[in-house]
Amino acid sequence: QVQLVESGGGLVQAGGSLRLSCAISGRTFSSYTMGWFRRAPGKEREFVACIRWSGGSTYYADSVKGRFTISRDNAKNTLYLQMNSLKPEDTAVYYCAAGPGWGTGPYAYWGQGTQVTVSS
Repeated sequence: QVQLVESGGGLVQAGGSLRLSCAISGRTFSSYTMGWFRRAPGKEREFVACIRWSGGSTYYADSVKGRFTISRDNAKNTLYLQMNSLKPEDTAVYYCAAGPGWGTGPYAYWGQGTQVTVSS
């Protein structure tokens, strides 16, 4: 059974940093794209960033470019999202995902989400 489990969310002040993790179990995704998405209250789910598990190519939404960094640790089978210079508008539930596409999708597997709250 494939599981993606996010962690690392929390409450942080504007300008602060958080690192999200996504622990992957049940299979390897060597040919897949791993992505981070977020859903703010009252808004639709939004693409944040993605990375090719093999090769490490990355792609970011304009809203987070230069502030967020996506990475993966092959040995630990874990995906990360380093978030710096956080803004109140970054407040959302953050989800990791895995799929055969690129960018916004498609994604076949999803985690349950972790809450990130940025106070002003």
